[in-house]
Amino acid sequence: MVLLAGAGLLLAAAAQAGEPDAARRAELGLLLTHDCGSCHGLTMKGGLGAPLLPKALAGKDLEALAQVILDGIPGTPMPPWSPLLTRDEALWMIDRLRRGGLHD
Repeated sequence: MVLLAGAGLLLAAAAQAGEPDAARRAELGLLLTHDCGSCHGLTMKGGLGAPLLPKALAGKDLEALAQVILDGIPGTPMPPWSPLLTRDEALWMIDRLRRGGLHD
């Protein structure tokens, strides 16, 4: 019984790490398009915020980008998204932007 409970906890932890499930990926894609796109441009070419195209993100530190997403940038319009996103989700979004695709 304890072994089954432990296995269930491991599965739950694994589901939280890495790639989000299909429903959450769809939600994150909409967040990228609508929320991020409202400042970074609907095509991510920039606007109020910096461009988020693959070329603009190339060479940027992955962890630093994730921190900007999660913590925002004080004194700027960039809000913290940590109340709505996990670190793994932020990393998934960065990967999606680096590959040039907003949706599955």
